[in-house]
Amino acid sequence: MKTTITQKITSLFLALSLTLPLTAQEREKIQPKAEDGAPELTEAADKAIERGLQYLLKTQNKDGSWTSDTGTIDVGGTSLGLMAFMVKGHFPGFGRYGDALDRAKNYLLKRAEESPGGAMGSMYEHGLFTLAMSELWGMTKNEEDNKKIQTALERSVQIILRAQSPLGGWRYHARPDCGQDTSVSAMVFVSLASARQAGILVPTETIDRVVGYLRDQVWNETSGGFGYQGSGGTTVACTAGGAYAAQLCGKRDTEWVAAAIRYLENNPKVFNRKELGHFYYGHYYAIQAMVQAGGDHYKNWYPKIRDVLVGLQQPDGSWNDSEDHKYPHKTPMAIIILGTPHRYIPVYQR
Repeated sequence: MKTTITQKITSLFLALSLTLPLTAQEREKIQPKAEDGAPELTEAADKAIERGLQYLLKTQNKDGSWTSDTGTIDVGGTSLGLMAFMVKGHFPGFGRYGDALDRAKNYLLKRAEESPGGAMGSMYEHGLFTLAMSELWGMTKNEEDNKKIQTALERSVQIILRAQSPLGGWRYHARPDCGQDTSVSAMVFVSLASARQAGILVPTETIDRVVGYLRDQVWNETSGGFGYQGSGGTTVACTAGGAYAAQLCGKRDTEWVAAAIRYLENNPKVFNRKELGHFYYGHYYAIQAMVQAGGDHYKNWYPKIRDVLVGLQQPDGSWNDSEDHKYPHKTPMAIIILGTPHRYIPVYQR
């Protein structure tokens, strides 16, 4: 059973089904408030977000998508681009960015309709698409849009459920026989958790298998971190993704998840862009893991990554600071990280 718009934005429970547009005053009234004593956006961070959003507007393709320089990764780039705006409460059809976000939404829905099997590229991109659809559901301007989003979301979730491996994870292809890795599994399960919050059925056994995979297959008891395809070779990115997924599975208060949080907090390279691989991707998960951990974990983490990201922003408003700038994930991920205090997207709330 679905609830109201207010509850979708202010809690982690089931999503809304209302389709009436909200005024700016109404959105301000229901905007979630940060926990007492939690760090807030600085003026510099808020300006960085706005400059980042302007960069995304300038680089959006005419068809509404965001892609790599070669026109690939369109589903993942467009899904992340949408969520970068949503993290500040901007939704398709509303306000100054409404038309641009409508084009992005329509692009994703068109791609979904054109996909014969329903899979939206790799499972990584499929997870991002599922996440965007679940957070958009009920937040668009008309009922017909919401029906299309619901159809796409339900189909997308079924593909994920069928593609789960016997061990509990996912890999790049939508098949249960192609293995699993922590990176794809984390992204896919975050999208399932979001869909579940929106009211889509996700079987308990699916979640139990994810827990078993994370705890028994890729968590390293000695270091507390998570590996990529086993418990060896633990990394910040895999540990952040694994910890966040485990928290969304309901294991926030377990010792093995607490060990993963300590692994992140004690890593001397974690805030060093030059020394930490998969920097933006890793911090996209890490900040959400700290939100879930709560208390001093988030309070101590957010100001550090906030100030680092403000310093890394490029003159054009992007975060394309290295040779791998062809991938369209860094700028929207940086915006999502910086916008964490806004708490507009339910799966990013505690």
